[in-house]
Amino acid sequence: MTYADLDDYLARGARARGAGPVAVILVEDRAEVDSTIRHHMGLGFRTPLVLAPDHVEIDPDLREWIDRIPFDTLADGMTPRAVNRLIAAFPGHWIYYCYNAEYLFFPFCESRTIGEMLGFVAEERRASVLTYVIDLYASDLSRHPDAVSRDDAHLDLAGYYALARPDENGHPKERQLDFFGGLRWRFEEHIPPPRRRIDRIGLFVAKEGLELLDDHTFSDPEYNTYACPWHNNLTAAVCSFRTAKALKTNAGSTFEIPSFAWYNSGRFEWHSQQLMDLGLMEPGQWF
Repeated sequence: MTYADLDDYLARGARARGAGPVAVILVEDRAEVDSTIRHHMGLGFRTPLVLAPDHVEIDPDLREWIDRIPFDTLADGMTPRAVNRLIAAFPGHWIYYCYNAEYLFFPFCESRTIGEMLGFVAEERRASVLTYVIDLYASDLSRHPDAVSRDDAHLDLAGYYALARPDENGHPKERQLDFFGGLRWRFEEHIPPPRRRIDRIGLFVAKEGLELLDDHTFSDPEYNTYACPWHNNLTAAVCSFRTAKALKTNAGSTFEIPSFAWYNSGRFEWHSQQLMDLGLMEPGQWF
């Protein structure tokens, strides 16, 4: 269904929405919009919310399965502005958010649904899931100048690391780390320091007073933790062309990057097992 704007959706569509996790897809340009929608519907998200500028076209076959909401996704602060309004609209619901040309993977997602995974997380008394944003990129930029190609998708097989996340007094925060790697690490001279982290709390339970901040963390510190105090928890990955696309469409970096490929590049297999084998997500106690 199509709505006039976010206010219209919150007045009409949000009230009619049933139970189940809410997928929010923020569309910034025309790259892989349809495949992003199809991927997340295949995981078990019902009626994704697609926030997109009016000029972005969506496959007619998908239109009846989504809620399309016109939104200026290139405005400053648009992500927390949109997500925080949806948090207020869906207390108690799991919410997932991503951008176009991004694809969620969680352990065993080829045979288990998003609902099954989040049911397990809830049983562990967790209200959030840490997702690592794993950069994807085309290996041949002469054929794919915007660095986006699902058929030629590659990722870094090494080069990921974590640092303690300091509080206002410089002391490490409990069970919080800053994660780095991928293109944001290899081409960090083109990335502002606040944007170099690859961790994102991509899945979370909405509740009253909760706010998403501009750095992809939440106002509730427990939501920003990678695990509960007593054992490791399940983590997931958002495999994303977004950074590669930005580096190749930005005039300040595109001519300085002839290729993203290096000796630690490998073809992305579009399977959760590859990500688990690389240590880029883990099942915790879920088998």
